[in-house]
Amino acid sequence: ESLIAGYDVNHALERADAYVKAGADGIMIHSCKKTPDEVFLFSKEFRKKHPSVPLICVPTTYSSTSNRELSEAGFNIVIYANHMLRAAYKAMENVSKEILKNGRTEEVENSCMSVRDIISLIP
Repeated sequence: ESLIAGYDVNHALERADAYVKAGADGIMIHSCKKTPDEVFLFSKEFRKKHPSVPLICVPTTYSSTSNRELSEAGFNIVIYANHMLRAAYKAMENVSKEILKNGRTEEVENSCMSVRDIISLIP
């Protein structure tokens, strides 16, 4: 969380190195910038010292960056942390508005998963 907290890449690298020395299985780096520049710089410098330690990023704010670009920059894992939840909230909001507008659920049934399908997901 160094970059999120406002510290620079060097601070993040120092912390990551300490975690690796302490036995961390991997390192996750976050950024709230709109571009991946600082996480790319972090990855480049981190890889010089730790070429085989798994490196993870969460590109929520630099969303135009593809997973291919992230992989080429040295990341092994890309976590799309909140996109499913954000999509679900938008869908719930739309369904709720339609129910309020129509006073019933018939108009939203095609937007909903059937109860049978939901139950089938339970092992």
